Amino acid sequence: MNRRILTAIGILWAASSPVPSSAQSAAARDSALHLLNRIAFGPRPEDVERVAAMGVLNYLDLQLAPERIPDPEAEERIAKLEVFKLGTAELAARFESERRALRERLQTGDSLTPRPRMDNSFRRLTAELQQAAVIRAVVSERQLYEVMVDFWTNHFNVFLAKGAVRFLLPEYLERAIRPHAMGRFEDLLLATARSPAMLFYLDNVQSVAPGARPPGFAMRNPRRPSNRPLPTGLNENYARELLELHTVGIEAGYTQEDVVNVARILTGWSMTPPQRGARFVFNRWAHDRGEKVVLGKTFPAGRDEEEGIELLRFLARHPSTMRHVSRKLCARFVSDDPPDGCIDAAVKAWEKSGGEIRAVLRAILTSPEFWAPQNRGAKIKTPLEFVASAIRALDGEPDTTLALGQMVGRLGQPLYLYQPPTGYPETQESWVSSSALLDRFNLALALASNRRPGATVDLDRLIPPSAVADSLVTAVNRVIFHGTASAETLEVIRKEISGLPPIQARNLAVGLALGSPEFQRQ
Repeated sequence: MNRRILTAIGILWAASSPVPSSAQSAAARDSALHLLNRIAFGPRPEDVERVAAMGVLNYLDLQLAPERIPDPEAEERIAKLEVFKLGTAELAARFESERRALRERLQTGDSLTPRPRMDNSFRRLTAELQQAAVIRAVVSERQLYEVMVDFWTNHFNVFLAKGAVRFLLPEYLERAIRPHAMGRFEDLLLATARSPAMLFYLDNVQSVAPGARPPGFAMRNPRRPSNRPLPTGLNENYARELLELHTVGIEAGYTQEDVVNVARILTGWSMTPPQRGARFVFNRWAHDRGEKVVLGKTFPAGRDEEEGIELLRFLARHPSTMRHVSRKLCARFVSDDPPDGCIDAAVKAWEKSGGEIRAVLRAILTSPEFWAPQNRGAKIKTPLEFVASAIRALDGEPDTTLALGQMVGRLGQPLYLYQPPTGYPETQESWVSSSALLDRFNLALALASNRRPGATVDLDRLIPPSAVADSLVTAVNRVIFHGTASAETLEVIRKEISGLPPIQARNLAVGLALGSPEFQRQ
């Protein structure tokens, strides 16, 4: 990378500052831009004017009701992906077949270079899941809904590379996360808790009452390879993350005894073998039917699956859950360090609505804190947000390759591949570094030059190829920044493109604009 360009990027980040608007129409555009940067994956070229004209609150009302928004382009593109045409059982069969073939190659000592890995066909299916997330972020008209799917996917994180999760993830996303992303938190929590992907990822399938054995266990032949060792006791992994991450949070003051009792309540929550569909199942033989106490609530002895459902409803309605999840939502939409006023408004809406997610979102997105000047441009885009917003800013069209998901991965956020249960972080310090910013600029320049598979961009429609000097800078300000770029940013771009041929100047100007702090912030 040219040292001059690196210096320019540094100057852009050091000199950035928002430009205030005075006219009422400019204020409406500023509000529309702020809203689109937070509840959408950034605006397309005409979106700011469109949302300003219809009114930001009218647009927000529509986005809070995604069922009212036709979304044919996104649906058509997703329908073409093979991974969504296959059921879990078929995906499991493919996974097992390819894993068996790989194991046989390794055992026979075939001299394969590089070391043999899973065949491309199944790896392609999992790559399609990553591609689908970016496609939806780029083209969907239900932008707030897709933002919430991304939020909940991280809140209820599962790790794609862990064994059976590879073939369980599609159903988890499509049947647990997406249907409940804008519904009731209680229903979402129940759906994730009964998902085989979650139960496998956090080892609840291995959790049984100590000494429990399935019916007919003594009659089995231990010499048969199919008889793997059965779990013999509690596994606390899911119970701990359910309390710490998914619901009440560490501020609730729960104890290790609470964790153990949650694990006891959820014994028997498991899944059928892959050859039988890998579905949720409650194994009564594995369940601890003794009395338990969690956060002061007593669960009487002698009960089965229903006490797990009662536990999850209790946790979903707990005041600490309201505050913990509301804080995370305010951190997503308002500021990395969310203001108390926003959290209080969200909790009040949660209490009043019984945990309706869209009611909580409305409270956050209409709060004074959301619109406060100090919270505009206060968050840094994650790699997914950056890739999607850059393509949307250029009105790009996703192509038929799987390169979009790969783009996000190269920037440090390979989707569904974050191993800790926390999910990917969203704070500025997690994503801002000199190497990360350089990678983003290189990607932006490749997009502007149409040199990167993944999306096709027609800059000629947005910025005339003959535009030079001030006219080019003005066009970039209009298209990328919607007229809000600082004088310092525009001056840096003007200086760096000076003397370059028109097309090269245009590509560099767009790349610098997308790599600037004003575009990286939202």
